[in-house]
Amino acid sequence: MDNKKGFTLIELMLVVIIIGVLVSMVVPRLAGRSEEARIAAAKADINANISVALDLFELDNGKYPTTDEGLPALRAKPGSASNWKGPYLKKEPVDPWGKKYIYRSPGEHNPDYDLYSYGPDVKEGGSDDITNWEEKK
Repeated sequence: MDNKKGFTLIELMLVVIIIGVLVSMVVPRLAGRSEEARIAAAKADINANISVALDLFELDNGKYPTTDEGLPALRAKPGSASNWKGPYLKKEPVDPWGKKYIYRSPGEHNPDYDLYSYGPDVKEGGSDDITNWEEKK
């Protein structure tokens, strides 16, 4: 009688089937979550991270960067800054789709500034744009 140690083909097939069943239950729940995570990251950048940096810039200099100075004014001192204590951001603010955030001061929707991303379709306009203002419905 051979006393060989190891797994039989049936045991290995059972393990593969069990793993396949588990994967088929988990994968549908995760599908589409990566885009949701990107949208959440852009909202966090716009409503918290970059906004705080802009508020600190305004607190130090008495005004927000102009549209021409833009968000680079948060990383390098612009000529108009009188009391710049930056850098206010460690790296250039880029949205999760690899595009620069759009900044306008004074804003068209907010008195201080508008800050937004074109969102997943990377095109201006549309319901997927992520903004720092409330859209009127």
